[in-house]
Amino acid sequence: MAHDYELKYFNDIERKTIDWLWYPYIPYGKITLVQGDPGEGKTTMLISIISLLSKGDPFPFTDKKTTAVSIYQNAEDDVADTIKPKLEMHMANCNNVCYIKKKSDNIFMDDDSIEKAIVESGAKLFVLDPIQAFIGDNVDMNRANVIRPRMNKLKEIAQKTGCAVVLVGHMNKNSSGKSNYRNLGSIDISAAARSVLVVGKLSKSSEIKVLAQLKNNLAPKGKSITFKIENRMVKWISECSLTADDLLSCSLSGGGYKRTVAENLIHLSLEDGMKTAKSIFDKAQEQGISIRTLKTVKSTMPVRSLKKNGIWYWEMNGKEVGNHAEQ
Repeated sequence: MAHDYELKYFNDIERKTIDWLWYPYIPYGKITLVQGDPGEGKTTMLISIISLLSKGDPFPFTDKKTTAVSIYQNAEDDVADTIKPKLEMHMANCNNVCYIKKKSDNIFMDDDSIEKAIVESGAKLFVLDPIQAFIGDNVDMNRANVIRPRMNKLKEIAQKTGCAVVLVGHMNKNSSGKSNYRNLGSIDISAAARSVLVVGKLSKSSEIKVLAQLKNNLAPKGKSITFKIENRMVKWISECSLTADDLLSCSLSGGGYKRTVAENLIHLSLEDGMKTAKSIFDKAQEQGISIRTLKTVKSTMPVRSLKKNGIWYWEMNGKEVGNHAEQ
């Protein structure tokens, strides 16, 4: 009797290693989900990543350089007056960035044109921003039986083409409970993603934003990364110890938060040259950071102290000098 199935033994399966667009945040051939509240900088952050990829510049805090085409589908911003100016501000090679413009209907997650466009362009990164706009007309994204086949289609496309697929999602308003339940829509969306990243503010009053990894099924979670947006352009600052749960549970009051604030304060204070230690102490106190915490964090950074005319200064990119009385 013929069967409509086949038994496959793992002994016959050839093992493969995971390749990464940006280790350990965005894998090739898999789905990555980027989540955050509206207006927190998700789109601009991704524009920065796309721009780096377009010209072969290394991704933040890594030496890996890759030049490749990206397909960027954005349903909220105009391509001419918003997307292209942002790309140009990030000095992207726009010959390596494209989008799918259909002659009739809008593009949706299960559209056959996605795979065709990836193959035609040779794209290594495909982005849907935000996912809510590409689910389909009259589709309830909270229903697993509707979302699951669409996510499976994207997973299949990613696997067949080896392209990194990134979905951008706005989060719901629930600030209680675990952060992985704050995604908008069916849990199948985050379940299908091998990497889940979240973007949020360091604090309500801070200009500093944090990219944190909530989930990684393929490697150890990456360090969180701080950045700020100036003149519509991303400025990457430093790695930090905050977690995605810290970021999304509004519990930013502990030691990890204070160390992150102190580290970013030092980076931003010294980015354009030497500053007096007192001026940095004053800024720290304004942000509720003790001098002790500031000095502890400074001791872990490439910052040196030097004394001129009786005044202590801090300077980036040097080894610590001086004695234990140093400021």
